[in-house]
Amino acid sequence: MQVETLDATVAEYINELKANYENEIRQLRDNATEYHRKYLEIKEQYDTLMYRKYVRSAEEIMASEKQQQLFNEEVEQPDIEENGTEKQEIKSYTRKKPGRKPIDPHLKRVEEVVDLPDEEKICACGKELTRIGEETAEKLEIIPQSIFVTKIIRPKYACRFCEGTANETEEDLGPGAVKIAPVPPAIIPRSIASASLLSYIMIHKYQDHLPFYRQEVQFQRIGIVISRQDMCNWQQQVYENLLPLFRLLEEIIKTGPVMWMDETTVQVMGEEGRSDITKSCMWLARGGPLEKAVILYRYRPTYAAYNAIEFLKGFSGYLQTDGNESYDTAVRSLPGIKHAGCFAHARRKFFEASKVTKTPQSAEEGLKYIRKLYEIETKLRDKVKTKEKTEDEFLAERKEQSELVLNSFKAWLNKRANEVLPSGGLGKAVAYTLNQWDKLIVYLESPYLTPDNNISENAIRPFVCGRKNWLFNKSPKGADSSCGMYTLIETAKQNGIEPLKYLHKLFKNAPLASSREDWEKLLPWNIFTA
Repeated sequence: MQVETLDATVAEYINELKANYENEIRQLRDNATEYHRKYLEIKEQYDTLMYRKYVRSAEEIMASEKQQQLFNEEVEQPDIEENGTEKQEIKSYTRKKPGRKPIDPHLKRVEEVVDLPDEEKICACGKELTRIGEETAEKLEIIPQSIFVTKIIRPKYACRFCEGTANETEEDLGPGAVKIAPVPPAIIPRSIASASLLSYIMIHKYQDHLPFYRQEVQFQRIGIVISRQDMCNWQQQVYENLLPLFRLLEEIIKTGPVMWMDETTVQVMGEEGRSDITKSCMWLARGGPLEKAVILYRYRPTYAAYNAIEFLKGFSGYLQTDGNESYDTAVRSLPGIKHAGCFAHARRKFFEASKVTKTPQSAEEGLKYIRKLYEIETKLRDKVKTKEKTEDEFLAERKEQSELVLNSFKAWLNKRANEVLPSGGLGKAVAYTLNQWDKLIVYLESPYLTPDNNISENAIRPFVCGRKNWLFNKSPKGADSSCGMYTLIETAKQNGIEPLKYLHKLFKNAPLASSREDWEKLLPWNIFTA
């Protein structure tokens, strides 16, 4: 073999080794970059979970973290006097008056006089002391709730002379030898449960989040035996006897210009074909006329879109929700509905990203845009409340001012979408906001819409608080009846009515209702005026 050929072979071999080595180095570098990216992604997810679990959830920025707001063109310039000195306005300082707040003057007062013994009312000179005044103090007393039994007595009447034979020919008197008043109607016939007891039990569970087994113990403490099973059965009977009212509320909720919806999980046992550990869904809707708001709960086994379609069928107007795809499917299937999104959910993603990413300033920049939108909303709505602006003026000015912010925000989002890691916290926040953008800006079209869906989120919160205590429903029927109780209580609250008073009067008057007009009189906004 010639030397030249050998040199060429060696050089070719060396070049091949070099190329292989460079390829291996490049592959290792790419792998390291990919592993590092995955590490950062997993670490960010871990930090997000730890943040959600251990850090308070309020989405607010501490004073030390606040930065100058965007579009801060409204900052007033300091006043300068003729001699060149700056005028500075000093706000007055107010201090809270020390001491406890006074007890409600409407509460009943029982006087207790603590006086000196008679022998101490004599002066050393031998004369009787004269009362020159007094000092008073108030203490709040509490006595356990008053529980008593109403004994219903129905006298019987009979004729000693004819023993009722004359009644056979007197149609007005009716047949029979014995006369007695009819049994007073009750929402649960032939039961010891009165309207006051039922309303007390339902309020304790669905407003105060006290499960039936705890109420059972409370009743035992005062010498009364009411089992949790009895309370469950009473709840079911009350719900079934009020079905005409619930159907009426389902009609009313679809008559308003806007419907807000939300959903959350619920554990229901005994579902056909499903394991007891499988999560089900609690749907919520808020709607109806603006001055007669209705909160409607509905249990369904799944989050499937047909559940939302069932809820919305027959409604026409704006629907405001979070980013759940079931609502998108429902809106595409039903005509006459315009879908609005929720800036609160977008803000939450930016807020979490600002707490767990290495460069929180980027996420905080997105928060500034959203914060500016809320500032515009609050300022203009305050002027509507004080009658400084009409709804039409509010709508026009909000659109004019908000569109400036939204245009800048959209440009910033498009720029950041090409710069950030899609799987990271900021990347997800940017992607979510861009995907929801067309729905997020719909709120500018109606004076009844706000930037977020918090009105339904707040309405579903009582259910979430209760779920932490009673944990699960033992049957689908129990889940349905619990929806009915939540519907009654939360609808009463939305209309400024004390739920306990409403349930008491409703349970007392419902047995007398026989027509649609009768049931309409039992709606929260009618029951105390009918």
